[in-house]
Amino acid sequence: MLERLAEVPDPRDPRGVRHRLTAVLALVACAVLSGATSLLAVGEWIADAPPFVLEQVGAPHDPVLPGRALPAEATVRRLLTRVDGDALDRAVGRWLADRRTRPKGLRGLAVDGKALRGAARAKGRRIHLLAALDHATGLVMAQLDVGEKTNEITCFQPLLDTVADLAATVVTSDALPTQRDHADYLLARGAHYIVIVKKNQKKLFKQLKSLPWKEIPLQGRTRDAGHGRSEIRRIKAATVHNLLFPGARQALQIKRRRTDRKTGRTTLTTVYAVTSLTAEQAAPARLAQLVRDHWKIESLHNIRDTTFAEDASQLRTGNAPRAMATYRNLAIGALRTAGTKNIAAGLRRNARDPRRPLACLGLT
Repeated sequence: MLERLAEVPDPRDPRGVRHRLTAVLALVACAVLSGATSLLAVGEWIADAPPFVLEQVGAPHDPVLPGRALPAEATVRRLLTRVDGDALDRAVGRWLADRRTRPKGLRGLAVDGKALRGAARAKGRRIHLLAALDHATGLVMAQLDVGEKTNEITCFQPLLDTVADLAATVVTSDALPTQRDHADYLLARGAHYIVIVKKNQKKLFKQLKSLPWKEIPLQGRTRDAGHGRSEIRRIKAATVHNLLFPGARQALQIKRRRTDRKTGRTTLTTVYAVTSLTAEQAAPARLAQLVRDHWKIESLHNIRDTTFAEDASQLRTGNAPRAMATYRNLAIGALRTAGTKNIAAGLRRNARDPRRPLACLGLT
């Protein structure tokens, strides 16, 4: 971890620097892994950190004035405000990638954005982060501040540029990044795609809707329950050769029947998608799984909101909001890598012993 954090450039003037950048960044990571949801809580955790924690993160020890080895909350706040957000995200993404277990065959990578609702900037502009999450492990491989939701289109390729290897990867997304340039980019990097098609691609949507779906037999059916509702999904897939989208090899029709358990209300939604995977590379059941697994990134967003109170945070100065979002990704990823299923329980466990966050980060 310290080697990865050392890749982040120090934004401070070298004159008068008392605390090493890597030590401060590592201490913040330990604090967030112990449940700190604000910079005030981060400062309090660091103030109570025992000497062995400082030793493991590489902070110099002053036997005469031991308090000088601890960065104050104001120091942490100023540093995170000025830190290079792109460099910090790359360092965290590479550390998580080093610990990812790569499955055999195809792996899924979900791309989606999230606004930091409480971190409003001038004229009400919110910070909007675009992230790429590994389906199998739930780890965030890359993240980028795109400014506004509509900028997800232009930042799609720069985000994936930071992912080292896309070979045998199926990139999944919702309708907004369904762009021909993106498909060409993924195919050039040896990757595949499954993208949702809506009316933002009018001709393609019309072409998909006009396919003879009634003549195509049902090829998969799944049932799930959760979040106060039950859902039945039916999938049909058809091999295509002339769709208005680069590299398209199969068209998908997914019908979702959702029933609210509390109200009893039922809704039926039909979704269309295209993929560059051939029928030999991915059967309908596998395609349905990849589409379903895309929404694991929504699970990540939910954990950041409910467990870390991200949307309630009004931190808005400089790069600090983005840096804290990166640390939340790191904490969730480190706990998942350690085998923790319940993130909130894992944070409470770490809070009881400062050795545990160090172990999660490989610093012991």
